[in-house]
Amino acid sequence: MARKVIGPTGSRRRRWLVLLCLAFTALAAVALIPSALADNVKAQTFELDGNIAQDHPASPTTYDWANFFDSSGAKSPVLPHASRPGYTASSFVRDFKTAAGRKGTTVFDTSDDSTYTIGSKDILDVNGWSCTPANNVTDKGDIMNAYAVAYTNPTTGHKFMFFGLERNANAGDANVAFWFLQGSASCPAAGGSFSGSHSNGDLLIVSAFTNGGSVSTINAYEWQSGALNTTPVATGGDCSSGVLTHDPTCATSNTAPISSIPWLTENKDDGVGHTLQTAEFFEGGVDLSAPSVNLANNCFNTFVPDTRSSQSLTATLYDYALGQLGECASTTSTLPVDATDTSQAPATSIPADPADASVTVKDKTTIGVTGISSFNATNANNLSWHICGPTLTTSTQLCDGTTGNVGVAVGSSAITAGGIYYSPTVTLTEAGRYCFRAEFAGDSAVGVPGSSDSSATECFTINPVQPTLSTDATDGPVDFGQKISDTVSLSGTAHKKGTGGPTGSDGSINPTTLGLDATGDMIVKAYGPDTCNTVAFTSTAIAASGNGNYGGAGTAFEFQPSAPGQYIFVASYAGDLPNTKAIAASACSAAPDAEKVTVRQIPTTISTTQKVYPQDSATIGSSVSGNLLPAGGTVTFSLYGGGASDAANLANCQAAGATGRLYTTSFPTNDGLNGHPAPANSETFSTDQTSVAVSTNQTVYWLVTYATGDTAHTGRQSNCAESTQTVFVNSTGDGTIFPTP
Repeated sequence: MARKVIGPTGSRRRRWLVLLCLAFTALAAVALIPSALADNVKAQTFELDGNIAQDHPASPTTYDWANFFDSSGAKSPVLPHASRPGYTASSFVRDFKTAAGRKGTTVFDTSDDSTYTIGSKDILDVNGWSCTPANNVTDKGDIMNAYAVAYTNPTTGHKFMFFGLERNANAGDANVAFWFLQGSASCPAAGGSFSGSHSNGDLLIVSAFTNGGSVSTINAYEWQSGALNTTPVATGGDCSSGVLTHDPTCATSNTAPISSIPWLTENKDDGVGHTLQTAEFFEGGVDLSAPSVNLANNCFNTFVPDTRSSQSLTATLYDYALGQLGECASTTSTLPVDATDTSQAPATSIPADPADASVTVKDKTTIGVTGISSFNATNANNLSWHICGPTLTTSTQLCDGTTGNVGVAVGSSAITAGGIYYSPTVTLTEAGRYCFRAEFAGDSAVGVPGSSDSSATECFTINPVQPTLSTDATDGPVDFGQKISDTVSLSGTAHKKGTGGPTGSDGSINPTTLGLDATGDMIVKAYGPDTCNTVAFTSTAIAASGNGNYGGAGTAFEFQPSAPGQYIFVASYAGDLPNTKAIAASACSAAPDAEKVTVRQIPTTISTTQKVYPQDSATIGSSVSGNLLPAGGTVTFSLYGGGASDAANLANCQAAGATGRLYTTSFPTNDGLNGHPAPANSETFSTDQTSVAVSTNQTVYWLVTYATGDTAHTGRQSNCAESTQTVFVNSTGDGTIFPTP
């Protein structure tokens, strides 16, 4: 805020010349801001002018506290934001309470839940501080509101921290301090010791100002090597001095009352409202990039303003407010990718035989860090990866690090800046759903908070393969009584998952040994004959060992049908999960022709070969009427044939010898004895032989002789004139089916 300079009268012209020279010098200094003074803490776009309102909304635009918080003290806008270039973080803390007064008024509640206990010193580590609720905070040491804003000059890259607070009363001089911590700090609501600890590079800013509002000194101290370095890293004075210097820090206070404060405040004179009296508002700034400070690469995430008895580093501490600035933040977002081509997603299926069951993946991890360009990775291997799985494909389980979801550690890396990083290659040998988790530990030494990602976008699924079966039954038709079989060709299987590997892996993640061929039982059934409703045969199992042909003649897939007809084979495969799916048997009615075998009836043939049994008869009679043939006579029949020719057969017959004689039999003449008929004038005799058959084309001859047995009658023989000529015509073809179908 501009201030007038009023001098005594006399020598006015000379004094005006001096003032003009000073003004010209000041203008020249302002003109040099972009170069010589651009990094001065007072030359930034934040107004360190002892008030809260924005005084210069344009040409050039500057900002004040009212530009960063709304009437409730909420961040407005949330930084970083395009409308506030260079501003990266802000925080507002209300440190007073109100109560309902009479007639609907709001009054100040003197109780305060955040005050120090005796013995708390700024020279102690955070966990050496103690807090307690109190009702007797000194008015001038009672903090009402406190706030901070982080800023990086977009042109020069210098980092600044601006800070401020409001107190309840301006009685007497005041001493305030601001801790800027890289880590976190907190104290129990009921009181007790603080949790948290200092990191090297934590910054303490201590200032004194009068009840008139002017700031005498401001010093900044750094926590180094486990203790507070009592030599200031920055010193400065009142920001309202009107002189632009290279001081790395300055502060100021209001030299007049401030009204119309956007948010609720309180002071002893005016009560709860929107007004502050002189010297009840304090603000300041520090150039973190100044060579003496050199803390631009630190992230200040917590600020703790306090009031104190003096500027001494061992002063008694009164009240404090605790705010989360979050100057630095980190984000971790991840995406699983193919290990060999990180521009694409992982494979969605386990490779089929003959390839190994192996899918290689990486986790593409994008680390975003705001508020700092780089860090030292004092947390060794501060980026680590885990992978969980496999789970069912329907699972929604994440690799969030909770019990049962810790996963397998697959590697880590030490990083010093935000960017894109890839996990080590992970080999997966089992189908299922997997989820990565990436954890960025940050860098506690400079206040970079950690972050992680175990969201659903970290999950991906590897599916099992679906093998195929092709079958080939015995070629038909086959004769009934013969065996038939089925040959099954299995293809498209995947190897088993691996074995061994890191803790938490069952061989599915980074195994030491890759898996062997898929196994699994195969079974065939045969339906028939001539129906799909009857199972004629169910085989015992044949165990698979990878792709190949199984079954066939002489194996468990062969059987002998019990009846002729058509038989239909079907085959099934049990699979070898999790990597190889099963194959159900197809419907009998849908079986291809290669699975159908016809078992026919045994075919017969017919051919004929005729034969005859030649027969003869002879009648023997007495030539004298009434004369009886004598008893004791013999009639003999002899058959000749089988010779080289019909003439030879005749000659043999005429010779009446044994040559060529096929058959001979004799009958006695009747004598009336032993059941025989009585003698008669004539008797007839007939052959009935079945012992000699003629089956070839030839002429056979009979020779019949009669021996009388007495001397009263003459014997008689035939003259071989009796003959039987045979001509056979036989069937030599297959004939036709009988009975006719």
